[in-house]
Amino acid sequence: QAQLVESGGGLVQAGESLRLSCVTSGPTFRNYVMGWFRQTPGKEREFVAAVIWSDSRTYYADSVKGRFTISRDNAENSIYLQMNSLKPEDTAVYVCAAAKKPTYYYHTTEGYDDWGQGTQVTVSP
Repeated sequence: QAQLVESGGGLVQAGESLRLSCVTSGPTFRNYVMGWFRQTPGKEREFVAAVIWSDSRTYYADSVKGRFTISRDNAENSIYLQMNSLKPEDTAVYVCAAAKKPTYYYHTTEGYDDWGQGTQVTVSP
């Protein structure tokens, strides 16, 4: 089984920044797509950002464009999410995901195979 472990969450004030990390372990020979989702009570799991491993193409939800940046580490099969200008509405559990097969459903949960446990991000007003 593959494991994804997130870290970097915390409590910040509005306007501040956080950087999340997601490290993979186990039989992750190759992840074709890795991404970030976020979960809050009363909402469906929401797509945040994704990176295509082969060519570094990135995709973002409209709600985070211009503020968040996803990046990858080829050697470690890790991804990061730099979150700037955080807003209270960004408060959520941020979950890392990986697709072990090529997928064009990068923006939905159905496109991914492995999930982490999440890291809490709380943004106070």
